Amino acid sequence: MLRGRNKPENGGDASAAESQPQFKENPQVNAKIDDYIRANPKHWEYIKSMTPDRMARALVLNEVQKQDRQVKMTAGVLKKLDQNPEMKKALQAAVKDVPQDQREKVMASMAMKAMRSMKPRETQQAPAQGVAV
Repeated sequence: MLRGRNKPENGGDASAAESQPQFKENPQVNAKIDDYIRANPKHWEYIKSMTPDRMARALVLNEVQKQDRQVKMTAGVLKKLDQNPEMKKALQAAVKDVPQDQREKVMASMAMKAMRSMKPRETQQAPAQGVAV
């Protein structure tokens, strides 16, 4: 995966460097991408045929969908939290010092973690005792 960096080149013009981001390579992510491309050549050809504007819009759509999923999940957690007034009161006390605009997000995050830890784990089969012959 490539990650953008905006920094000037060896004392070069800072304004020119700001308009041209530098990208950092991640070999593990690039390997996953290459594997996907090899497994899906028709989809890769479709992606390469996209105009830059269309590709950028597809990327933005992906981010919008990710944000929508997060909002929906947060709303569901807060709804479950409303059904458990004791937990809600405890979390409100825990986030009292968090800035007002961040409280709901932090409270939902803490509630998700608490609910995950309280949820009974799926039982795993215990390995067989002894050696069967």
